[in-house]
Amino acid sequence: MSIETELFAALRGLVSDRVFPDVAPENTSRPYITYQQTGGDAVNFVESTIPSKKNARMQINVWADTRLQATAMGGAVEDVLRTLIALQPTVLGAAIATYDDETKLRGTLQYFSLWI
Repeated sequence: MSIETELFAALRGLVSDRVFPDVAPENTSRPYITYQQTGGDAVNFVESTIPSKKNARMQINVWADTRLQATAMGGAVEDVLRTLIALQPTVLGAAIATYDDETKLRGTLQYFSLWI
């Protein structure tokens, strides 16, 4: 089980499987979701044992044609991730509105702490 597998399984239903690590393929139908790990909290024990879980700080991006669609989909992503109790989700702040000059797409990005 990997964080990528868990995210894809959780989010695929929102966007008909259009969930991609890092960037989406060119000409992907919208809306779609991209994600990347942007760090995480390291767990260290004094007795030199290996922790059973690892933390991942994940950036989740939603891309859409309109601001309303991006905002609504971003809210749906947050709602879905909050229900993944096995990953002990923590929302690390509200969504941030974004705009991509090159593609003219509207988006949201939001950070989540997940344990795998």
